[in-house]
Amino acid sequence: MNSSRSLFSLLALGLFVALTAHPAQAQTRVGEAAMVKNEVLRIAAATTPINVGDALLRDETVRTGLESAARLVMADSTNLSLGPNASLKLDRTVFDDEHHYRDVAIRLTSGAFRFVTGHSDKAAYKITTPLATIGVRGTVLDILSQRGKTTVVLQEGASTVCTSSRQCIDLTQPGDTAIITSSGGRTTIQKTNNPPWTFAATCTQAAGLCTVTQFADASPATPPVDDTGMLCGR
Repeated sequence: MNSSRSLFSLLALGLFVALTAHPAQAQTRVGEAAMVKNEVLRIAAATTPINVGDALLRDETVRTGLESAARLVMADSTNLSLGPNASLKLDRTVFDDEHHYRDVAIRLTSGAFRFVTGHSDKAAYKITTPLATIGVRGTVLDILSQRGKTTVVLQEGASTVCTSSRQCIDLTQPGDTAIITSSGGRTTIQKTNNPPWTFAATCTQAAGLCTVTQFADASPATPPVDDTGMLCGR
């Protein structure tokens, strides 16, 4: 009798854990990996590889290795492409509904990125680097975050780039570029329409890296399909 009760208790406990764990997991899933080349890691409580189709979780860091790359598709169909030796953190995500964010913050720590906005209200997006805060308005942006320097190149749409001291530049035409530098405790921001760098060269190094797909299309069983065309030529 005692063994039967113990077995029943264990089964009840297992059911309780399963029922309570599932909503938490669903709540923190904010996107998935649509394209992965070589070493792409999830840095959370433990460091684990990310494969195509793996879920992205709120408050975790994604890092690519040498000669590696990844494209992440968020739940609102924002596409984020990472070049080699890049690191980003999905800092904050607040959903309006299943496929729209009310508030999403992405911290680009280091490396090269391409950011393509999804279906959320544009005011919901906040992108930061160690030197800059970037606001978007229906935008394709190339972003290079280096030690002491951030370069932001507008490919489509419009964007406002600000330093921590609230010096801001509006990017409104394709090719408009903000260059933020920090030296000797002084941060400066400059604007040019002759970008010294773009993500285009990185696009050619990995098939599908600069393809743009919807969140529902990202699947571990189906390779990404280029429904909207490559963005490499910009």
